[in-house]
Amino acid sequence: MEEEKTPSETPVVEVKKKIGQPSASEETASPYPDMDLCQNIHKMTVKAAGVDAAFNTKIFTQLAKELENPSLYRQLQTSLGVSGGILSDADLSVMDGKHAKHMEALEAKVDEAKESAGDMEVMDARVEIARFAAKSLSKEKTLEAYKKLLDLPKISSGKKIDALMESSRVASFYGDDKKSSEFIDSAQKLATEGGGGDWDRRNRLKVYRGLSRLLERDIKGASTLLIDCIATFSCNEICSYKSFIMYASLSNLLHLPRPQIKEKLLEGPEVLSIASDIPEVMALIKSLYDCDYKAYLNAMVNVEAVLIADRYLQPHLAYWMRELHILAYKQFLDSYQSVTLQAMADAFGVSTDFIDYHASRFIASGRLSAKIDKYGGVVVTNRPDLKNAQYREMIQKGDLLLNRIQKLARVVDL
Repeated sequence: MEEEKTPSETPVVEVKKKIGQPSASEETASPYPDMDLCQNIHKMTVKAAGVDAAFNTKIFTQLAKELENPSLYRQLQTSLGVSGGILSDADLSVMDGKHAKHMEALEAKVDEAKESAGDMEVMDARVEIARFAAKSLSKEKTLEAYKKLLDLPKISSGKKIDALMESSRVASFYGDDKKSSEFIDSAQKLATEGGGGDWDRRNRLKVYRGLSRLLERDIKGASTLLIDCIATFSCNEICSYKSFIMYASLSNLLHLPRPQIKEKLLEGPEVLSIASDIPEVMALIKSLYDCDYKAYLNAMVNVEAVLIADRYLQPHLAYWMRELHILAYKQFLDSYQSVTLQAMADAFGVSTDFIDYHASRFIASGRLSAKIDKYGGVVVTNRPDLKNAQYREMIQKGDLLLNRIQKLARVVDL
């Protein structure tokens, strides 16, 4: 028999502080899966700074007592290579049995609603099943529950979009980025073609798509979507406002022109409201804008730890660090026709060998328009001629078009 929880044993669930614009559809969104928990599990997996035995115990306790999710508990044990802990195998099996009985009771409510109530009551019963599954069951059972909800014959387009967004969160929580993106695509199609996309849902979908593009390494696409939603953010169910501002700032740092970096990132009121919570990112942006390249490289070291600890940024850590390096080198070299390696090394606070090694790689890959005179110890910039580049591009495309026309003509003659 399951022991009764005393008041002291009842888990205290921390209420997330919500910042951003209030949203009607956000308020009705399922609190599970908990994406803050997903971030913490990522930190455990990559052994990020600040993760210790107490942190691990806290997360396992949350899985055992708040979520009561045996499937996720086992999965995390396997990924970390640990066993035992708060719940034994017998405890997990008991929890499985309890959930199976609860699911039977919820399915009975669906059957009862079909017989004696209306379509709305059937939908509510299906929503209850899907959200229970998102909290306490496996990914497969949860997505199956949401599919049954989506397959209901008289569900509105708005409710379908909500269910698809929650399905996307489930897939993302378990690391299935491809399926998560497919759910977002389906929701966007409904929002534009199905008539269920009110302004609030379309706005939230932009955030979902922007975060999905971060995982796909489409940083430019993500930057546009995220910066558009800064003033109207209402997706606390998928990430905190602090994290959202960090994603918007880092992605736009790589692509915004210098005047807009100041306007939108350094002086933007929404960014300033959260700046004290992301000091590493703000130091990076400010040092680049101030052309303080030595401070910029130091800020990059601090930002690297932030990137590692974040599930949206860590998969492309090498890409982020490389692009941040290139960004600073480009800005520095734009001010010169030629500059000595020593002067560049002094500006960045590193050795000439460091500059030579990194700059030569970026030049060889076509990312920097320059060449290094190793004998003279000079970096010479080669500013591309835009008109000549456009002319060459037009000639190349014209040749391709003529070749295709000739192939088509041969096929028609036959």
